[in-house]
Amino acid sequence: MPEIRECTELLNYGEISDFCHNYREPIFITKNGHGDLAVMGIETYEELMGRIELYQAIQVGLDQIKNGETIAEEQMMKNLSGYLGK
Repeated sequence: MPEIRECTELLNYGEISDFCHNYREPIFITKNGHGDLAVMGIETYEELMGRIELYQAIQVGLDQIKNGETIAEEQMMKNLSGYLGK
């Protein structure tokens, strides 16, 4: 469940930082009763960005399959052998 705080609580940086690092969840900051910011620890941000990059790479692969942009398994293994040091 997201943590929601008023913008005035940003003055208590230590508590917000501790929450974000201990629970690895963002805190949503409101301003005048409306959503304004999402604050999260750097570890949570990096994990989120890693997921987004993975999902984008998967989508590229799915698009390539959909468009018939595939290669035979033998060619793939040959291509990979250069990366694997074989």
